Amino acid sequence: MIKNMKALRALAMTAALLICQPAWSFEADPHGPSGIDMAADLIIGRPVLLATTIVGSAIWLVALPFSALGGNVGESADALVIGPAKATFVRCLGCSSNAYKGTR
Repeated sequence: MIKNMKALRALAMTAALLICQPAWSFEADPHGPSGIDMAADLIIGRPVLLATTIVGSAIWLVALPFSALGGNVGESADALVIGPAKATFVRCLGCSSNAYKGTR
């Protein structure tokens, strides 16, 4: 019974990998994000990134004395506040990178 389950599990994993293979070979649209990408980014992505920016700001504020002692205030601000803020407010809607649309 256990051998059958192992064989069935291996067969299911192989089938799943074969089904996913065409999705891995799909090339992204060079003309920009689709409407679905933009809608998902607006409804799901931006609120999550806004929450990440707020939480990162709070963590940065708590860690500020320790960052000041270590001399890496700018680096911690970049990682905890500026990066998420750029991803939230600067990135084009539906894009996956933080660059402006014209700078890619």
